Amino acid sequence: MKDENTTHFGYEQVEIGDKARRVRAVFDSVANRYDLMNDLMSMGIHRLWKRFAVELAGIRPGQRVLDLASGTGDLAARFAALVGPQGQVVMSDINAAMLEQGRMRIADQGLIGNVCYAQIDAEQLPFPDNSFDCISIGFGLRNVTDKQRALQEMQRALKPGGRVLVLEFSQPVSKPFKSLYDLYSFKLLPLIGRVVANDEQSYRYLAESIRMHPDQQALKSMMEQAGLERCDFHNLTGGVVAIHRGFKL
Repeated sequence: MKDENTTHFGYEQVEIGDKARRVRAVFDSVANRYDLMNDLMSMGIHRLWKRFAVELAGIRPGQRVLDLASGTGDLAARFAALVGPQGQVVMSDINAAMLEQGRMRIADQGLIGNVCYAQIDAEQLPFPDNSFDCISIGFGLRNVTDKQRALQEMQRALKPGGRVLVLEFSQPVSKPFKSLYDLYSFKLLPLIGRVVANDEQSYRYLAESIRMHPDQQALKSMMEQAGLERCDFHNLTGGVVAIHRGFKL
C-alpha cells in the first residue's frame, strides 16, 4: 500500500516535504560543473536534443516564454534570440546556485535585454492565468515532487494557442539498447561523476531518478489529464530522451 506522505528520491522513499531539499542539495553540489558533465555524459548530444526541442517550440518574435528548471540557460538563451527585443524570456529555477550559473552565462552571451530571472517552484507558478506563449522544462520535471500539479500549473499559465514543451530523459524502446544504457547509467555515469565532479552520489541519483520517471505514454496521459490537448512525443536517441508537447486550445 502506497504511503501518501512519502515520495521517491531516486530509489529511496523520503518524506514528501524533504524531496525538494534533497534535490536542491544535489544541484548545489553539481552547479559549477553542470555544463561540463552534460557534455561528458551525453558526448555533446544534449545540444542536438535541445536544438530539436527549440524547433518544436515554434517560438516567434515578440512572444513570452517561461523556461522552468533552466539550469545554466541553454534553452533560455535560444528562446531569447528567437523572441527578439520585443519579446521576453523568464529564466527560472528552484535552485539559486543553478540560476546564478545561468544568469552569468546569459550575461556573458549578451542576452540581457529580454531575459529576466525568477527562483520559483514549478508546482506553484507566481503568474496569472494565460501569461505565456510557451512554457518549457528541460531535464527538470523528473525532479519535481508533484509532477501532475506542475503540469496543471503550466496549463493554467499558458495562453490559449500556446504550448508546453517537456524535454526529459525517458525509456529506451529497444531491449538490447536498454541493457547497454543501464550498464552505462549505473556503472560508468557515477564513475564520471566521482572523477570529474567529485560527486558520485548525485549522478547515481540521476540514473535512479530517470528510472522512476513516467515513461513516454504515461507522461503523455498526465499532460492530457492536466488539460493539455493534441499531446504528442518524439523519441530521441532510441528513447533515451523524449520531447513531449501539448497545447492549450
